[in-house]
Amino acid sequence: MIVSEHPRPAKTFVHLADTHLPGEHSPLYGAADADGHLAVLLDRIETSGLRPDALLLAGDLVDRGDRSAYRRLRALVEPVAERIGAEVVWAAGNHDDRAAMRAELPLPEAADPASPVCFTRWFGGLRVLVLDSTVPGAHWGEVGPEQEAWLRDELSQRAPEGSLLVVHHPPLPTVLDLAVTVELRGQQELADVLRGSDVRAILSGHVHHPSFGTFAGIPVAVASSSAYGQDLATTVGSTRGQDAAQGYNLVQVYADTIVHSAVALGRGSTVGEHVPADEAARRIAAAGIAWRE
Repeated sequence: MIVSEHPRPAKTFVHLADTHLPGEHSPLYGAADADGHLAVLLDRIETSGLRPDALLLAGDLVDRGDRSAYRRLRALVEPVAERIGAEVVWAAGNHDDRAAMRAELPLPEAADPASPVCFTRWFGGLRVLVLDSTVPGAHWGEVGPEQEAWLRDELSQRAPEGSLLVVHHPPLPTVLDLAVTVELRGQQELADVLRGSDVRAILSGHVHHPSFGTFAGIPVAVASSSAYGQDLATTVGSTRGQDAAQGYNLVQVYADTIVHSAVALGRGSTVGEHVPADEAARRIAAAGIAWRE
């Protein structure tokens, strides 16, 4: 009997970002059906049979901070999450309104509704830390001393299975030149807090294309948008959003690694053979391979 090199993941998350629902169900910027694309994405997750521990939504939940948009978002996401047995973690982005988020979404209470949306969620021994990188009235991001102090205090106690950090603005170099105007500022100060901590991965959004790198020695994974994507093959130096390249990231947590896989919303024609799940299991068994425990 051959044993697989790795067991099945201990935990699985769906990392979503930039759903950008407009105030009313209408084409976003006259071109993209943000509601419809999200509905298709959620349906694909549900019908795939995936049963993640949580859906992690990394900010820009709505496009203009409208309370009606948060209500539609919740109506789209929560029934699917309940059916697949997943929790939902909401993070703020630069298009969000903190007070409206708190009024319409199940978030920890705060004395000041306009204060940063930052909190901790536990999934067994794995900790998910949510930061708020939004700067009201601006599209660039910043965490700031108050949240950095909160984060430092949280990280002073290590989690048994480590931590994931969710923050909308990615602490990475920008791929598109124009994105330097809306990047995360004060990255060195945040790095000083995170370096040497138990944070195993940073999950972000904001830039509307998958991106991967490291920050303070920690892997960073950026999910594309479910609403619209960025064309990275456009003329160098230019920027072009497109009603294409939408998707999400699948996050699979193991004892010694975390695997981030970009999943596209669009589907194409089958290439080669479609192998159903039961047939795949039969072939694995026929090859004499057993999953490592």
